[in-house]
This record gives sequence, C-alpha cells and structure tokens, in this order.
Amino acid sequence: MKVWLDGRIVPGDEARIPVTDHGFLYGDGVFEGMRVYHRRLFRLEDHLERLATAARSLALDIPGGIAGAREVALQTARAFGRDEAYLRLIVSRGEGALGVDPTTCPTARIVCIADEVRIYPEEKLRAGISLVTSSWRRPPADVLDPRVKSLNYLNNALAKLEARQRGADEALMLNDRGQIAEAAVANLFAVRDDVLLTPPAIDGALEGITRRSVLELAERLGQPSAERSLGRFDLFAASEVFLTGSGARIVPVGSLDGRRVGGEERPVTDRISQAFVPFTKEAGTPIDG
Repeated sequence: MKVWLDGRIVPGDEARIPVTDHGFLYGDGVFEGMRVYHRRLFRLEDHLERLATAARSLALDIPGGIAGAREVALQTARAFGRDEAYLRLIVSRGEGALGVDPTTCPTARIVCIADEVRIYPEEKLRAGISLVTSSWRRPPADVLDPRVKSLNYLNNALAKLEARQRGADEALMLNDRGQIAEAAVANLFAVRDDVLLTPPAIDGALEGITRRSVLELAERLGQPSAERSLGRFDLFAASEVFLTGSGARIVPVGSLDGRRVGGEERPVTDRISQAFVPFTKEAGTPIDG
C-alpha cells in the first residue's frame, strides 16, 4: 500500500492523520474509489467531476482544485507501481475543534491510498454471490443524498455487517418506500423480458461510474436498457441479476434471501463483462504520462 498524504507518498503503515480531523471525527468529507487497469486510471475525469460536485454540495474546497486532485491520484498510482490497483481519493474537512462545526476547519485535507485489488474468488463469481435484504433502509435525499459519496458510510457498513452475520456476501438495500436502492457497496442491475434495468438515483442509487459504463456498453451492444424503479419481486422474476462497482467490476448474483435468482446462463451479463475489458483501456488515463 502507498499513501499520498500532506504532499508526500509514504507506505501505508506510516500514514497518519490527526485525531482532530473532521473526516475522522464526523465523517465530514467525500471520496472516490477508482481502478487502475493496464496502468491506466479508469474514467479518471468522470471520477474527478463527481468528486468536485459532491465537494461543492458540502461547501468543501478541494486542496489544489481538480487539477491538484488529478495529479495526486496519478502520482499515487505511479508510486504503487502495479498494472492493476484500487485507489481511494479522499477529501476531508481537515483539522478542527472538537464539535461538529465545520467552520472551525480552516483547510481541507486530501489523501490518496493505492492498494491491491480484492475481488470475489472465481468459484463465487461462477455461482453468483448471495444477497439478503437488509433491515437498514437507505435514507432519503433530504436526509443524506446518496449521490454524495461522503465519508459517512455507517448506513452501508451496518447493512454489510448484517449481511455477513446472516451468512450472505452482500446486502440488498431498500429505500423508505420499499423499492430497491442498491447493494451496500454496489449498484444493481436486473434483466427482465430481455431489458437491462437498474434503479434510478431518485430511488437511492449512487450514480456509479461502473454503472454508467454498463449502460453505455449496453447501448453499444444494442441491448435495451432503462433506469426503472424495482422491487424484490423484480429480482425473483429476473433472468439475470448482477452488481457493479469500481472494486469488483461486474459481479453476478445467484441468490436473494436464500432463494435462487436468475438462471444458470447469463448471456447479457457475459456480453457486457466481455465488452468491459477492452473498454477499460479505451476509457483509461495512462498513469505514466
């Protein structure tokens, strides 16, 4: 692991931030999870645009602006030196007084972490991962807008914990109306009547970068797709279900709440997964300049 922190890159076990940083104290900040494929940062500009929008919505100034954040990400990826990697780019409110008041933090802090990619084992991907419906609901946008990728991930963490305690790989999260938002840390897709469907942001889904890529690839492949509100029933009626995220990419789902979802054949998932591989080169920014 390599970490960019306060203007220099250090090994992960040497990275330290003050305990008075409001990102640590209150989850006050934003982040992006990015992937390096073939020594290219995948959709870097899209990630930076989403980071800038999230920071602006929280009245948070990114140190060095977007140009500075871009250079931090590229430097960290180069220092890590792997062809494949996962990056976490973080902007916290910075150090401040005890107490939630953000105005006590004069300067935001930027941190970037590069580490190895950790994905599900091959046998799990072949069978499809298991989901359980979490008892934790996704907060509505007037409580905490899910489009802001903030450091406050307690809702997601508790849903993931519940899933693991119940013997499942991942949690399915519903909104306050009982519709599907997403998984704890991934977007969700389902195929019904040969149409690829995914919940809209208004239902609590993060506007994921891999999610966007899948929708773009579906259009290229002539695969009908739509953003549409979904319930649990739609997953049991689906011929295919999969999750997407920067970390795990495209992950088939095999069961929900102990019951089988989808079939053994996954033609839509397979076509998009195959098309995604060359797309990572096409949509990647070289880390070596």
